[in-house]
Amino acid sequence: MTLIKSISGIRGTIGGKPGDGLSPLDIVKFASAYGSWIISQDPSIKVTVVIGRDARLSGQMVNNIVCGTLVGLGINVIDLRLSTTPTVEVAVTELKADGGIILTASHNPKQWNALKLLNNKGEFISDSEGKYILEQADKEDFTYCDVNQLGSYEQNNTLLQLHIDKVLNLAYVDVDAIAKANFSVALMQLILAVGLLFLCY
Repeated sequence: MTLIKSISGIRGTIGGKPGDGLSPLDIVKFASAYGSWIISQDPSIKVTVVIGRDARLSGQMVNNIVCGTLVGLGINVIDLRLSTTPTVEVAVTELKADGGIILTASHNPKQWNALKLLNNKGEFISDSEGKYILEQADKEDFTYCDVNQLGSYEQNNTLLQLHIDKVLNLAYVDVDAIAKANFSVALMQLILAVGLLFLCY
């Protein structure tokens, strides 16, 4: 089993003992440290965090743990469900959220997953912020809310289309020229991707 901590997040193989792989306990600790850091940026407001994930086998399990942990900290969670990394980044600013977490291990094999952390600009957190969150995760010094202060949870499946529309509306994207080029290979890839997304639901 493997667990790798870095300033941009935490990634590891699913299973094993806490600290050896990406166990549920590790997921809770890291989500708690990140959520606590987000809250500390402005304790006077009710914080909102956007979550999106890829379609790997452990995705739903990791998603459930992360969302539940953040809600337990008093954070409002907007779950994009299956999404892309750039779409989560766009969603943070579009929804005026205070941060975001992307659940994806990118090119790694199916046994891997990861939490990639964003700030309120939809950008990956800085070196110093990442180090601080890692330190807080190790200390396990978290305070969760009582039942009256729990965060909310909602799903939003409109951001993928919003992201596509924003790209198509860019001044330097010539939609007509792309359509006339008749990129059949690109079209087949798009059909395959949409089909996979449909099957995952």
